[in-house]
Amino acid sequence: MSSSVCAIVGIGPKNGAAFARRFDSAGYRIALLSRSTTFSEQLAEDLDDAHAYTCDASDPASVVAAFSKLRSELGTVDVLIFNAGSGSWQTVEEISPHEFERGWRVNALGLLVASQQVIPAMKEKGTGNIVIVGATASLRGRPKTTGFAAAKAAQRSLAQSMAKHLGPQGIHVSLVIIDGAVGAPGSVEAEQGQRLDPEGIADLAHYLTIQPRSAWSFEVDVRPSQESW
Repeated sequence: MSSSVCAIVGIGPKNGAAFARRFDSAGYRIALLSRSTTFSEQLAEDLDDAHAYTCDASDPASVVAAFSKLRSELGTVDVLIFNAGSGSWQTVEEISPHEFERGWRVNALGLLVASQQVIPAMKEKGTGNIVIVGATASLRGRPKTTGFAAAKAAQRSLAQSMAKHLGPQGIHVSLVIIDGAVGAPGSVEAEQGQRLDPEGIADLAHYLTIQPRSAWSFEVDVRPSQESW
């Protein structure tokens, strides 16, 4: 078993679980970070070496505490996958300041604080990967994506800034733009190209972490074959 650690912030039955299974199969020790550990604890039992941690991405103190605990139990993080996301589907007239701020706190502030927890050790090693799960909303705002688009756009800009700063120091920061609805793993809709398959997204994330330094990707969009774009 490898001593490499993959920390995943944001665990659910689709993308989060798929990331965990993919990196588990690659021999990583897995840290599952989410607000509730009900699902992640069950998932951990199905993996070779995985641990669940309570972590609210919108709360910097919660993020710091979770990473402090996982470092003491698993060691430093080699791959960080930031999969946490939050958004409300309202127009500019409907959304409340609280809802608008929460989207930003999860998607942008959460990414900032989680990254700050892993960067020092990655810099010391001269290597590391931070993979961020983004969305097409970061590229364009629509009437009902007032809060979500603004939060994802902030996340994308933060990720780009991180990539340009950390790349020369050996840390590969990459952004996966999800364009389309995500289905259940192996579902008929996924097989027919109507929805994204989480396992395919996880394969892409893993590939990004093994790209040679001579050909790193920053932003990669992924969509089902039948998605209109």
